[in-house]
Amino acid sequence: MKAVVYNGPRDMQVKNVPDAKIERPTDVLVRITSTNICGSDLHMYEGRTDLEQGKVVGHENLGEVIEVGPAVDRIKVGDMVCLPFNIACGFCENCTKGLTGFCLTTNPDPKMAGAAYGYADMGPYNGGQAEYLRVPYGDFNCLVLPEDAREKEDDYVMLSDIFPTGWHSTELAGVQPGDSVVIYGAGPVGLMAAYSASIKGASKIMVVDRLPDRLRLAESIGAIAIDDSKSSPVEQVLAATQGKGADRGCECVGFQAHDTQGHEHPNMTLNNLVQSVKATGGIGVVGVFVPQDPGAPDQESKQGAINFDFGTFFFKGQSMGTGQANVKAYNRQLRDLIHVGKAKPSFIVSHHLPLDHATDAYQHFDARDEGWTKVILKTGK
Repeated sequence: MKAVVYNGPRDMQVKNVPDAKIERPTDVLVRITSTNICGSDLHMYEGRTDLEQGKVVGHENLGEVIEVGPAVDRIKVGDMVCLPFNIACGFCENCTKGLTGFCLTTNPDPKMAGAAYGYADMGPYNGGQAEYLRVPYGDFNCLVLPEDAREKEDDYVMLSDIFPTGWHSTELAGVQPGDSVVIYGAGPVGLMAAYSASIKGASKIMVVDRLPDRLRLAESIGAIAIDDSKSSPVEQVLAATQGKGADRGCECVGFQAHDTQGHEHPNMTLNNLVQSVKATGGIGVVGVFVPQDPGAPDQESKQGAINFDFGTFFFKGQSMGTGQANVKAYNRQLRDLIHVGKAKPSFIVSHHLPLDHATDAYQHFDARDEGWTKVILKTGK
């Protein structure tokens, strides 16, 4: 089968690899029809993780079931399904609490909780930027889609990661109807956080970025665009909230945050959020931060340590929630919003490309070229 393979830093190649197949009785085999390039794929693409060469990447996947293992009861051949990027067993202590992003059995590394498709340190599983994908524990992990699955495929594929992840950031922050919310980062996850806050009834949504195409998308859903290249984003947020600060804040950038001159500051968005959010406000962090970063600008950051303004955070009595989204906690509800027409997350999609064009797509998306806001790779005919 054709698949996108990590060949080294900034070198993703479409290659022929052995077909994915049923390996255990609980597996499901899916013919992928849509698979997205995610912003977190770029950390691996840029060589900022320890992803092994030869790994098939891709964790935002949707397709048609073509085979099921003999122990699969619920999922049927022909079902259109979206796969959470989390690979979860469904029966461990964390899974039974709904914490499927931190499954205790699917990652063989005893120091790691959680597994994912085609992702560094998240288990041995290949990704779905390929023609076929093996889904472990298929009955638990497959989200069956309604009869409009093909008509709304661009919307439903966002249920694999970024729509639930954006929603998760608002949950971690504690967003309630009427709240003002500031979101750092207008990439796909930041835009989904803004969209989620809007669905939840936030009264004011501010999105901080500096790329015009992304800020325009934020404005298209009613958010206030804050361009941090023009003046301090903290001052702009305080001005928009009469000096109080936002009720809630979401971090959707991660450890490769950088200033307008291109210098990396992994603590930048976190510290800006502490300043931008009111006393007693909540902060949700879903931008990726890693325990080791060999490409970090200083020795502490290489070990995952950053200079966080904990004194102000403590003095303001703020709260913070962090971590990858437990996709299954949200994907059914968000699926139903899409089905009835109350959510259309595909508004961020800029490109539909065949799998064969993945190498060029990675280059454009990584360069943040104008108009490259979200890429869906299409496989098959």
